[in-house]
Order: sequence, then structure tokens, then C-alpha cells
Amino acid sequence: MPSPSDLLYRIREDVESADLRIRPYVWETPLAHAPSLSQAWGAEVYLKLENTQVTGSFKARGAMNRLLTTPVSQRALGVLAASTGNHGAATAYAAKQLNIPCTVFVPNNASEVKVAAIRSWGASIEVYGDDGLDAEREARAQADKGGLLYLSPYNDPQVVAGQGTVGAELSRQIDRIDALFIAIGGGGLAAGTAGYLKAVGREVMVVGCSPAASPVMHESVKAGLLLKLPSAPTLSDGTAGGVEKDAITFPLCRALIDRWVLVEEKEIAASMRIGLDEEHQLIEGSAGVALASAQKLASEFPGGVIVVVLCGGNAGVETLRRVLC
Repeated sequence: MPSPSDLLYRIREDVESADLRIRPYVWETPLAHAPSLSQAWGAEVYLKLENTQVTGSFKARGAMNRLLTTPVSQRALGVLAASTGNHGAATAYAAKQLNIPCTVFVPNNASEVKVAAIRSWGASIEVYGDDGLDAEREARAQADKGGLLYLSPYNDPQVVAGQGTVGAELSRQIDRIDALFIAIGGGGLAAGTAGYLKAVGREVMVVGCSPAASPVMHESVKAGLLLKLPSAPTLSDGTAGGVEKDAITFPLCRALIDRWVLVEEKEIAASMRIGLDEEHQLIEGSAGVALASAQKLASEFPGGVIVVVLCGGNAGVETLRRVLC
């Protein structure tokens, strides 16, 4: 087992390489001061606007880095992914930039709007099974059968490194962070970002945020092993669902996340409204999870510097109607 210092060195090295590698293809997103929230919370609040990233979420970072680190001969065979949302769109976008054939598997109940968004980046769509796990298993099987790359949304070192470029950008954009709030599903964004900031010596409390309706990583870390838990419907569909049994992000999250918090659906909805009303930012449910968590704990950081990663902005019309009405 690598020592903690060795682990952080590797994360730093991988993230810094990824940061240079993906720069022609993704944007350095703004870190915006939030005056309304700062006044309300009694702290200096900043929002990392990954909701303005290409394809509308941070996912483009990891997908792009993974494809760029794949040998050209392997790329030529194509890439497969399974997703009904941000990961599918990110994989399709990254593949299009590199002229790689891309197929995204989706379950038969996938939203037509989300499928259309994935297709708009040039990917082929394969409909398979009744839920995301069915689609993922089929995508993996087809990738193995054809010798193609299966691009995981989080269970891959180069994906984690790509997501961790959020941390590299934060290190350039702000000198002090007392608390960093990040939504956690599979944990790639949190692991890469926290790992990088700690590797470069930032003294920051990293708070992992999850919906109470789907707290798989939260409960797994608390139990000390990955659990199979049911997930209830949640506005934070980007963080919902299980975590693969061999996920490299599990030990990383155990080691790097300092605190964990759960939020209820009404809190997520309220934060999505705050994003629109007070900060003029369209955010999806997973970003609402991080914002709601920060609001919940803000009183613990009086006068401090709070950064909230708004990880995505792909909220559909039906979801917004539920949140706003």
C-alpha cells in the first residue's frame, strides 16, 4: 500500500499533467464571489461554476483526460459508456473532439431530452435494459467483446485526475479556502479535487455532500466497506445510485474527505431556487446538494472562506417545474 505522502504525490502529478493536457478542450471555469450568500451566511462565499463548463458539468474533464491518455490505436476502435446524463454527454463530447467512434448505452426509461443531448454530440445510442445498471453491464460486455474502451464515470485513475483539475484551478484562483463543499456520487470529483489541494499544502476542510435519499458513499465510508444500498428518487440524480465494488474512489474518499453531510430533498430544492433567485445560476440537483450542505454548516465558519463547487447545470424543464412551483 502506498503511504499517504506517496498517494498525494501521485495525485498531484497526475492532476497537473491532466490540467495541461485537457486545457485545449475544456474551460477554466470562474470562481465567483457570492455577495448575497456571503451576507446571509456571515462568511466569504465563492461558487466554482462548473455548471458553465462545456456540456454543462465537470464530467468533461475526466472523460477528456481518459481519452487523451488512451493510445491512438485503442482510440480508433471506439469508446463505450453507459449514462443517461452528464457522463454520457461528456464522453460523447470528448470523443467528438478526437474523432473517436462513441456509443452510449441508456436504459429504456431514459429521458428523451437527456438522450437527445448525448446524441447532439455525435454519439450513437443503444437502448438496453430497465435501469442504469443493466445498461452499464451491457456496455461493459460489449466493450470486452470488441476490445473497446469502456469509459467509467469515476472508477479510473485518469478520470479522477481529470476531475481533480477543478482543484488545480482553485489553487490558482484563491489563496485561502477554509471549507470546500463537493457533492459525492461515485467520488471522482471529490477525490481528485481534495487530493490535489491537500497535496499542494492547502489547509482546507473538505466536506462530502450527499442526498439523504441516496447516501451510498457516505454510508460506505462510515461502515468502512462498500455497501449495496437502495436509492430513493432524488433531485440529485447525478449523485444517485451504487458505487462499483472495486472503486478506486472509495479508499480515496475515506482518506481525503474530512466531513460528511446529508441533505433532504426540500433542502436541495430550496438551494436550487437560491441559485436562480440570488446568484442567477441555473444548477442541477447535485450542485444543489453542495449548496444546501454549505448553508447547513456555514455558521461553523464565521468570517471564513467557503467554496461551493456547483458541479453541473443540466436541470431539465420538468425538474425545474417541480422545484419552482
